Amino acid sequence: MDKQELGAFLRSRRERLRPEDVGLPSGPRRRTPGLRREEVAVLAHISTEYYVRLEQGRAPRPSAEVLAGIAGALRLTEAESRHAHVLAGTVPSRVWTHRRDVRPSILALIERLPRTAAIVVSAAFEVLAWNGLAAALLEDFGALDPHDRNLARRAFLGPAHPGATLYGISDAAEFRHNVVTELRSTLARYPSDPAVTTLVDELRAGSAEFARLWERHDVRVAPVLTKTFRHPVVGELTVDCDQLTLTDRDQHLVLYSAPTGSPDTEALALLDVLGAEADAYRR
Repeated sequence: MDKQELGAFLRSRRERLRPEDVGLPSGPRRRTPGLRREEVAVLAHISTEYYVRLEQGRAPRPSAEVLAGIAGALRLTEAESRHAHVLAGTVPSRVWTHRRDVRPSILALIERLPRTAAIVVSAAFEVLAWNGLAAALLEDFGALDPHDRNLARRAFLGPAHPGATLYGISDAAEFRHNVVTELRSTLARYPSDPAVTTLVDELRAGSAEFARLWERHDVRVAPVLTKTFRHPVVGELTVDCDQLTLTDRDQHLVLYSAPTGSPDTEALALLDVLGAEADAYRR
């Protein structure tokens, strides 16, 4: 149980709520934002003293039933509720470290996909595998040091080579927000993984934006259905973005494709022909 992190998370969720959000009268002006602790305790059917100690990081581990009551009182989403359970230790962590080995069948699959850029990303945003079209659309990851193949570092600490941008994507700010929320969940699953803890510490120290977003304690799942790239060779292209979870290794297969016959498909076809040489235009 991570008492301090659980307390901070519950406090951040309580402070975002208004009395009217949970069916309570707003009453006189409040000195602090959000619900009062005693109001959460009443809604969760627990004692105020115990809830206060939870937020202060001094309470013993809550049962799954008590935590479910608190989640309901705070109107937590499914992802937020799952995160709270992980922090409380009421769901087991599967392994001590996240996996970086990609299944051979997945490696073969991404090479066979026609006109589809594909990458495999670890729970810590490391690009573990990619096909030729992904190298042309994003960058030639094979030319980078493994340390620089991390999309979280790329998003917050800059590119591996000067003058490049975050692949010209139009939703860079939203992507960075999603990186923070996903890394918070990853840290809860792998609290003893030095690769994860070092990455988070590095980003908090090196990026004021990451540190600001990290303190918000947001946990959400926001699927991105399309993504627009501004590529130096083919210009602007909008592709479908499908992210498939590889649950056995806690990895994601990310696919970028476009409808058949569309100008975006033609742009991908051109990049497919150029291959990794297209990445040279970014440098």
